[in-house]
Amino acid sequence: MTQQADTEPLYSSDPAVVTVWSDIGCPWATLALHTLHAAARERGAHLLVDHRAFPLELFNSEPTPKPIIDAEVVAIGAKVPELGWRQWPGPDWRYPVTTLPAMEAVQAAKAEAVGGLPASDQLDTALRHAFYGRGRCIGITAEILAVAAECPLVDGAALAEALERGTARAAIHRDLAVARGPRVQGSPHLFTAAGTDVHNPGAVFRWTGNPYEGGFPNFVSHSRDWAEELLDEVAPGATTQAG
Repeated sequence: MTQQADTEPLYSSDPAVVTVWSDIGCPWATLALHTLHAAARERGAHLLVDHRAFPLELFNSEPTPKPIIDAEVVAIGAKVPELGWRQWPGPDWRYPVTTLPAMEAVQAAKAEAVGGLPASDQLDTALRHAFYGRGRCIGITAEILAVAAECPLVDGAALAEALERGTARAAIHRDLAVARGPRVQGSPHLFTAAGTDVHNPGAVFRWTGNPYEGGFPNFVSHSRDWAEELLDEVAPGATTQAG
């Protein structure tokens, strides 16, 4: 496992690509990606994101606890309402106990037959919105494929075949081996070939106590300056649009 981790690249060598290590079930990662995508849209910049898996449930040997995610969703959603998040609207038995299938689908979408990096990023964004904004159970294949059907860049039939064959499953475990090393500090962690190396950018928060014992996340401040600086690296030709 160690040897495999040592031979896996930490980030893309393409200077136009942002490598993001994260878990779809991590609200802080979803906030960072939203911030980056929003800044790129405002600039009219073409953003390429290479998603790498930081599977929290494999690190922790348990599903990410719903009460912790619920508390983070409230804290983040209140400070950044443009995310369009809401508290889980359905019964607990519909709540996704795992995000591994969703992350596997994002990895599978990188294949050219499915759509490549742009399709992978579009699917990742859609799955996050389906979970945080629409209360959909993204832990099951049928729901993942239903979300993929809403993504114009994703070949749904090719994705379904890839999931059936499990062609991207090993990628999750390869990423896990790398993420266990010292360089990736958590979800999210962003890298670029030009030197960006930042964990959970733009978000300053602290827990008021042990989250397993009733503590709450105190979301102190949020900044998007980091996204502008990152885009200066990967999309230097794009300019911020007026208005």
